[in-house]
Amino acid sequence: MTDAITGALLSGLNAVIEYLAAHVVTCLIPAFFIAGAIAVFIKKEAILKYFSPEAKKSVSYGVASVSGVVLAVCSCTILPMFAGILKKGSGIGPATTFLYAGPAINILAIIYTASVLGWDIGFARAFFAITMSIAIGLLMATIFRSYDEAVTTASKGFVAGSEESTRPKWVVPLFFVFLVLILVIGASGLIPFSIRLSIVYILTLGVALLLIYYFERDEVTEWGYEIWDLTKKIFPILIAGTFIVGIIAFFLPPETFKPFFGDNSLGACLLASVVGVLLYMPTLLEVPIIGGTFGYTQGVMAGGPALSLLLAGPAVSLPSLLVLYRIMGGKKTLVFALLVVGFSTFAGFVFGNYFPYLGIPGCGTSG
Repeated sequence: MTDAITGALLSGLNAVIEYLAAHVVTCLIPAFFIAGAIAVFIKKEAILKYFSPEAKKSVSYGVASVSGVVLAVCSCTILPMFAGILKKGSGIGPATTFLYAGPAINILAIIYTASVLGWDIGFARAFFAITMSIAIGLLMATIFRSYDEAVTTASKGFVAGSEESTRPKWVVPLFFVFLVLILVIGASGLIPFSIRLSIVYILTLGVALLLIYYFERDEVTEWGYEIWDLTKKIFPILIAGTFIVGIIAFFLPPETFKPFFGDNSLGACLLASVVGVLLYMPTLLEVPIIGGTFGYTQGVMAGGPALSLLLAGPAVSLPSLLVLYRIMGGKKTLVFALLVVGFSTFAGFVFGNYFPYLGIPGCGTSG
């Protein structure tokens, strides 16, 4: 009994150490900087124009749904940015579309999925991730209409143009381009470390020069306060959640589920979706986990459950759900998780059973 407890605690500790080593510098720190910048430097009228409940749906959901194309992030890294746009007055629909799409439509992960697991499942992942993000956002907006009504009422007192600045208009967009590139390039495992370090160093110098010459001291100070506020709210919960996931993995390793993923039944896809929601899978790591640990490339895991796990796993995790509970409350978090499970199950079932009839080779089978 003592050995089991010690092993579980060590498993949780190892999970935290691996998380800190892999994500804090390259992913989380840039994400917190971006989130703080959104809260301070993005004019509220811009958020209201594209993401508010009254914004044109084709624009707001379109922009939010393709966010992952440029953001190579995992479920935990997207959280500070989600909190930032929500704080600025975004509607719950576009915000949750952004929340799901950020990790789910990671262009690097989709290309990696296609090259390792097969182009059929890579295409299906891209297609369903985009459609799912929009559907989840629209349903969240419908279910929590009262939240959007409150946001709309609060935004009516906002006077557009009250945040005018004398700095050139190109400065803030370039500032965010630099920050996003630092996040994307720093997190990319496809670029050699020395090259990544050099590029990030140059981009960081660019950020520093913009801050020195075009931003007021008070603005930079406020940015620092926003970064710290988000960090102290989110980071401890991420660490605690990752530790819990490590303990769960000790008692219930992923290999336990291999016998249950051998077909494209609705039950297999549902189980894969639930496991994906609970299991923390860093971006790009989901491919070897599904291909090797769960046995997709060996024919142990069927295509349906594999896609369900790909759609649910990178976008949601137990640590991220714990943080979301603090950001938007238990009811919205529960509904969001259930929608991810439901749509991931449906997508996996359709892929495993019906995509072969569309003439796409390899669908429904291992890669």
